[in-house]
Amino acid sequence: QFLGSTEVEQPKGTEVVRDAVRKLKFARHIKKSEGQKTPKVELQISIYGVKILDPKTKEVQHNCQLHRISFCADDKTDKRIFTFICKDSESNKHLCYVFDSEKCAEEITLTIGQAFDLAYRKFLESGGKDVETRKQIAGLQKRIQELETENAELKNKVQDLENQLRITQVHASPAGSVTPKSPSTDIFDMVPFSPISPQSSTPTRNGTQPPPVPSRSTEIKRDLFGAEPFDPFNCGAGDFPPDIQSKLDEMQEGFKMGLTLEGTVFCLDPLDSRC
Repeated sequence: QFLGSTEVEQPKGTEVVRDAVRKLKFARHIKKSEGQKTPKVELQISIYGVKILDPKTKEVQHNCQLHRISFCADDKTDKRIFTFICKDSESNKHLCYVFDSEKCAEEITLTIGQAFDLAYRKFLESGGKDVETRKQIAGLQKRIQELETENAELKNKVQDLENQLRITQVHASPAGSVTPKSPSTDIFDMVPFSPISPQSSTPTRNGTQPPPVPSRSTEIKRDLFGAEPFDPFNCGAGDFPPDIQSKLDEMQEGFKMGLTLEGTVFCLDPLDSRC
């Protein structure tokens, strides 16, 4: 059972451990009176440290590295209690971890002591390289985490700048405005012909102006004297004076009766008044 951990002022000492045990035992009695049970844990002891795990999910609750453990002891007055003091890696405070084991409290304390002996032998065999390597790896991992955090912040800043630039461009250019493009020319420096675009009035290289293209107009053309051109399909009865119309009607009746133009006399005087 894991009674918990509490901060201590010294990294080692029997009296320091006893004070921590009394404090955590008192806290356990209060929790029991409130109906809370003391949690059970599983310990993994190796030359790298002591891991405190959840016995069901195997989730690591605390990872105490061996080189940070400064003191380990079991309580002589209570054979169920064993403790060790470890320096926290983040806060650099000394924490005393207290456990309650019914049968193997002393064996666990001896096992942690054996882990120290094995770690020290390995340190001597490797000439200290193993410890230095682990320190370098830990430093690199920390640096990688810092760089990842810095990289995420820089990405956010770049995204904000891009959004501000887009907003500035939208306000600078009015909606619907199109920048006119100059027409491209061929190898003879001539503007390509387009039936939609009007003829350009720009002179060629030899200085001559191209002939103007006659514009198509919907207005009615008139002759030299200002008269409209004759259109037999558009002329009606209203285009002639009443006397001329009556004569034309008489000629049409005469044609129906078999008359010819040889004996007919025409008078064009009234027509002269139209010119």
